[in-house]
Amino acid sequence: MTDKSSMTGYIAPLVVFGVFTEIETWLPPAWYPYAYAAKLCAVMLTLWIFRYTLRDLRPTGAVVVPACAVGLVVCVLWVGIDKYVPYPHLGSRVAFNPLDAFTTTLGRAAFLLIRFWGLVIVVPVMEELFWRSFLIRYVTNPDFTAVPIGEFSMTAFWVVAAFSGLAHPEWLVAVITSAVYTWLLKNTRSVFATFVAHAVTNAALGAYVLVSHDWKYW
Repeated sequence: MTDKSSMTGYIAPLVVFGVFTEIETWLPPAWYPYAYAAKLCAVMLTLWIFRYTLRDLRPTGAVVVPACAVGLVVCVLWVGIDKYVPYPHLGSRVAFNPLDAFTTTLGRAAFLLIRFWGLVIVVPVMEELFWRSFLIRYVTNPDFTAVPIGEFSMTAFWVVAAFSGLAHPEWLVAVITSAVYTWLLKNTRSVFATFVAHAVTNAALGAYVLVSHDWKYW
């Protein structure tokens, strides 16, 4: 059976992220940039401490193009469904507007650099290692290291989709997104592919936010 200590590295970054996110809700809105930067530092430190999990992100050039295409499609689905299909959300996001919060170009640029680093790199790494490297295999078989990446039961598929939905205010599109990323995992047998797709989705979503000023998608 899998040593429980090997599970910790997949779970800990998400727990740290969640704790800091909860702390953010108790702080004045003006503190958000500093709280977010502290959260990123804490998550990156946790990923470094448990860096053995990063071996699951085996880069391969063959998956980059299809993963990028999937990522862009998911971004269109995320914004389109969320805008035009009415459904109750599970809470809301911070919706921080850096254009109003910072009076200098340098301040805005610094915040956007940090925000995109988290959005495009840290969060996709953390979430893909948890959802599609650990949890989907763990639900398939508690001895998850014995399950090859890309193999999973249908129960695991729906458990990951359901919990991913519960983890996002936009639960409906989060469930759809989880299903699409897991389909990509099944076809590529690569967590790196789902990381690339997730990163592209988030980068495109971030670009959409900057262009549209629809800050609720932060």
